[in-house]
Amino acid sequence: MGARSPQHRRDRLILGHPRGRPEEVGRHDDPVVEVSRERFEELVGEALDTIPSELTALIDNCVVLVEEEPPEDDPDLLGLYDGTPLTERDSTYSLVTPDRITLFRGPLLEMCEDEAEVVDEVRITVVHEIAHHFGIDDDRLHALGYG
Repeated sequence: MGARSPQHRRDRLILGHPRGRPEEVGRHDDPVVEVSRERFEELVGEALDTIPSELTALIDNCVVLVEEEPPEDDPDLLGLYDGTPLTERDSTYSLVTPDRITLFRGPLLEMCEDEAEVVDEVRITVVHEIAHHFGIDDDRLHALGYG
């Protein structure tokens, strides 16, 4: 991402972990698909709506956020889960800030050629990060095709 500065925890939505991008996808030289911030947030909401209600009913104390850029030390990060997975919570888990799932708009847009690809990548990233909330690790996600 170079000179772009990250905007930290500024926006809403709510529900990760890093998911790398294919090496062959370039940055800066490739055209970026134009999707407004508002439309991108709609796509995140639509991706959340595709999750079965039986699973969304189990999501607990988790918020989904959209940021423009990932941390400078991991510029290809598409999404991040920050919290305590449901599988690691015990009786001492109380009065804590919500888990955060953050989707990084810049890298997601840069890896896509059109809005249809953005829709797919946002959905995959949302599912990937929610899976971390449920305690599913990257190895299992890769085996399921979400890595």
